Amino acid sequence: MPDETDLIRAMGSNRELKKMAVDFLRETAPYRYTYHFTWLGLPIIQLPQDIVAVQDIVWRVKPDLIIETGVAHGGSLILSASLLELIGGEGEVLGIDIDIHPHNRAAIEGHPLARRVRLIEGSSTDPEVAARAAGMARGKKSVLVMLDSDHTHDHVLRELHLYSPLVTVGSYLVVFDTSIDDMPAGLYPGRPWGRGNNPRTAVREFLATNDQFVVDQEIEDKILVTVASGGYLTRVKD
Repeated sequence: MPDETDLIRAMGSNRELKKMAVDFLRETAPYRYTYHFTWLGLPIIQLPQDIVAVQDIVWRVKPDLIIETGVAHGGSLILSASLLELIGGEGEVLGIDIDIHPHNRAAIEGHPLARRVRLIEGSSTDPEVAARAAGMARGKKSVLVMLDSDHTHDHVLRELHLYSPLVTVGSYLVVFDTSIDDMPAGLYPGRPWGRGNNPRTAVREFLATNDQFVVDQEIEDKILVTVASGGYLTRVKD
C-alpha cells in the first residue's frame, strides 16, 4: 500500500484533478467565493484550503515574526496571531497595507488577539516601510513572509526582492494569487493585473535568478485547490 507521501505526489500529478481545481477557481470567482469566510470574527478572503496550508506551515515553522503585505479586513492577520497564540512565546504579526480603512483598523485593534498584531500603513514597496519591517525582523530566529497586496508583476517582484532576505532558512515566502494567470481574460475589470501580469509571472522571474528558494510542491499537491499555485516558496539556503 502506498504511503501518504506517495498518494499526495500521485494526486498532484493527476492532470484531470489539476484541471478540476482550476475549473473550480474559475467557476466560483463570479460568486466571490473567497469572500465568504471569516477567521475568529474577521473576513479572511482566502480559500479554506490555503487557510489550512498556512496553519500547517506556521505550526511547523513556529516563526517569531510573520510579515503580511495586504491587510484588507484583517482576517489573515488574526489567523496568524491565533496560531502564534497557540504556539506560545512572544511571536508577532506585522501587517502592511497602503490604505488601512479606519473600520478595519478598529476591528483589528479591538480584537482579543490585537496584542500580537502591529500595523504599518504605507506601500509595501516603499523603502522606508521595508526598512521598518527589516528592523522588526532583525535578530529573530524564524521569520515567515506572506505577500498579498497589489497583484501586478512589477509590484510583486519588488516585494520579493525586498522581503525575501528577511525569510529565515527553513521558513516560507508565500505568494498569493498566482492563480490569476490561470483565469480568463477580463475576469478582473478595472484591475491592472491579469494573465501575463500577476504574482505568478513575478515568482517565475524571481526564481530564475534566486537559488535560495524553491517551490514546495507537496503543499500544492496536498491541497489541490489553491490561489497560490507555485507560490509556496521555502528558503533552502542563505
